[in-house]
Amino acid sequence: MFRLASKALTRGLPALALLVVTPALLASDFLTQRVMSMEMARDIAQATVDACREMGYQTSAVVVDRGGHPQAILRDSLAAPFTIQIAHDKARAVILSNVASSAFRTNRNDIRMEMNHVDGILVLDGGLPVEVAGSMVGAVGVSGAPGGHLDEQCAQAALDALADRIDFAM
Repeated sequence: MFRLASKALTRGLPALALLVVTPALLASDFLTQRVMSMEMARDIAQATVDACREMGYQTSAVVVDRGGHPQAILRDSLAAPFTIQIAHDKARAVILSNVASSAFRTNRNDIRMEMNHVDGILVLDGGLPVEVAGSMVGAVGVSGAPGGHLDEQCAQAALDALADRIDFAM
């Protein structure tokens, strides 16, 4: 009797384990992620350019999604045309590093020169992550103020102004 019960358990246990483990394995095949809306990207870009304008600077702001693709691009009337590309490349540096471009510059100064030769990446101050519930959903890059630290201040002012919408995004 004991031997028969032992055989049944030995044969049934792997099947039971397979039933329990399979859904967990399949569940990890697909991920859920937050995506920034076009409206939010537009509002971040607008608030960034407005913040720089209030400080007396003509800038461009580029908001990218988590893949580094542009979602919103704004160039103030008198900002130089090349500021769009610089802002975009700063935002992509944030996507690459998952931190503010100024932090990336400081923390990885050892590879900064090499990274600046990667197409589409500029390791300069002026890019910030856009995070929802601790997860990066995109980044904003700014160019045109007389110094990257000022570009970053404009981006931070915009994110602060929109904090209620960003922090409570569902």
